[in-house]
Amino acid sequence: MTYDPGNIFAKILRGELPAHCVYEDDRVVAFLDIMPRATGHVLVIPKAPSRNLLDVEPDDLAAVAAAAQRIARAQMDVFAADGITLTQHNEKAGGQEVFHLHVHVIPRHTGVELRAPLSYKEAPEVLAEQAARLKAALAG
Repeated sequence: MTYDPGNIFAKILRGELPAHCVYEDDRVVAFLDIMPRATGHVLVIPKAPSRNLLDVEPDDLAAVAAAAQRIARAQMDVFAADGITLTQHNEKAGGQEVFHLHVHVIPRHTGVELRAPLSYKEAPEVLAEQAARLKAALAG
């Protein structure tokens, strides 16, 4: 399988589509999912073109993992989470829908089920407020 530079995350990286970014460094970008499975659901992606876990460069994968950990720690505080769920899917049979490597970092609360995938679109102003709170926590 080959990388498609027309995927939605590649467009976000090129600035062709907006995103509520919460973190960025030289290797990764993290932004809120517009169809969150829970409040504060973040996607962490490498800047380098990588279809998924099967072709990502090890250093980029390590950077994604480190950023996911940093974001998870901030989410625990910002959203008073009881835990964190990480998911990462590879190829269609593995549940991947956007073919650019991404890790879902989802704050969880005891007794609260995740929303069904693609079942709820969050309001942009809510995402902007959540992004501001996470950015502040990550900066300080």
